[in-house]
Amino acid sequence: MLERLELFPQVIEINHQARRRFGCSVYLVFHKSDWLLIDIGYEDTVDEIIEMIRQMDFPLGNCRYLVASHADVDHIQGFHRAKQLLPNAQVVGHPEAAQLLKDNDRLMTYAEIPAQNISIDLPEIVIEKKVKEGNVLEIGELKLEVWHTPGHTHGQLAFRLGDLLFSGDNLFRDGCVGNIDAHHGSNIPDFIRSLTRIRDSDVAWLLPSHGPVFRKDKEMIQKTIDRLTGYQHMADFGTCAVDWPLLDDWEDELVAGIDPKSVTI
Repeated sequence: MLERLELFPQVIEINHQARRRFGCSVYLVFHKSDWLLIDIGYEDTVDEIIEMIRQMDFPLGNCRYLVASHADVDHIQGFHRAKQLLPNAQVVGHPEAAQLLKDNDRLMTYAEIPAQNISIDLPEIVIEKKVKEGNVLEIGELKLEVWHTPGHTHGQLAFRLGDLLFSGDNLFRDGCVGNIDAHHGSNIPDFIRSLTRIRDSDVAWLLPSHGPVFRKDKEMIQKTIDRLTGYQHMADFGTCAVDWPLLDDWEDELVAGIDPKSVTI
């Protein structure tokens, strides 16, 4: 039997358990013999992950939920295989994520990025239990509070367990956030609201979907919010930006007859 390396009481992160990186973070939350997984990663690592869980003495028939933090293929592709190995588990996600998977939307799930010649298999995955803001997932005596935290995607979820927040692709330890991409459904004002909520909450630890767990740092989160606030007004972010002030300045200068060579940047 494998020794369980709990990051926090009743919480195991599979990459940490294995002491190597499989892909995205995969969290196992348990109470007594009942357990759930938050995200799973790509299909080619699923059998090894489930075998590791079995060797940690978790009954495979007692997996209650396979939870999708959102519908990106790097988080959920393996749920198809995991469901075969864990038939008692319900696949859980936000209604927006459920619709993307029902529609087999390869662009919004990042399974297809034509400009980069990326094409990844997206097997049939059905969200059997749809959850939204304020719902609760129960595992034994544990209660995970569902937060809807859009920004990276419309269907991005986070899950609060005491002073822990399974924070998805909202924020990483280096202050970066999940990809901002209009084709992916990203929304910068929503992102800022979600980060503000996390900053102002009394959670102590963030357990992201990529990279290591880290203690919440309000100053770091504020720097990220400030950066995204600037993104709203930059041409760099295309249709994700809300405006481009330079064009207003240009029009004012044109109307005023200002010679652009005289303007100091």
